[in-house]
Amino acid sequence: MGKSQRTIKPWEELTIADDYMFKLVMRHPRICQRLIEKILNIKINHIKYLETEKTLESSYTGKGIRLDVYVEGNNVIYDIEMQVRDYGDTELAYRTRYYQSMIDKDILSSGTKRYTELKKSFIIFLCPFAMFDGKRHMYTFRSYCSQDKNIILDDGTTKIFLCSDGALDDVSPDIKAFLDFMKGLPVTNNFVDEIRNLINDLKHQEKEKVSYMTFEMKMQEARNDGEKIAERRTAKRMLAKNKTVDEIMEYVDLTQEEIQELAKETK
Repeated sequence: MGKSQRTIKPWEELTIADDYMFKLVMRHPRICQRLIEKILNIKINHIKYLETEKTLESSYTGKGIRLDVYVEGNNVIYDIEMQVRDYGDTELAYRTRYYQSMIDKDILSSGTKRYTELKKSFIIFLCPFAMFDGKRHMYTFRSYCSQDKNIILDDGTTKIFLCSDGALDDVSPDIKAFLDFMKGLPVTNNFVDEIRNLINDLKHQEKEKVSYMTFEMKMQEARNDGEKIAERRTAKRMLAKNKTVDEIMEYVDLTQEEIQELAKETK
């Protein structure tokens, strides 16, 4: 029983909604800063990329970046994540919880001594699909008291979901244009034009194309290794139940020789 390998999306077909291209575009401070400013309707003096300061590998041929966009501006932490797949409201909500824990751990490990010294943070998920009731383009969450919703738990954390699908006129024209662009709709907008031009420029850079292909091949190898380990475990469980080699080969993508070798190991 063979399995088809996941095909690598051609470099020329990548869009802003593709995780790799999104990270690459957000590596340009001007665009990254402008996106945050437009989402939150604020002005930031300057942003700095935190993962490089923490000696995390920023190259896609390296170990990979833990967060899509992890920056600081005006003493506030911003994490922006492109969520291509709709895993459902609950799954994405728990993901924000996990990312928040990562951010706090990084801040504390950098020398912060007291919890009250934790910096304010915003986790922003960009979603090319509808969420929650499907009405809004923007959902902002902070903690509040269940008995009195006017009382806010001031823990400095905010989670925002920006959705391309929505019925209300609840975001700025620039952000609405960005969300439409994220979904692949035709858009005419100065901010989006700047991003589109950058993507076109990046696609003509052979170095970036090679970096992308190298990264994708490494990811594919990692996925294949993970699948192989899982199939070996399945085969071992079936051997323990006295299943024949032929029966096992119907369920896993292992050769007869590989299964026979596993049978020797289990004995």
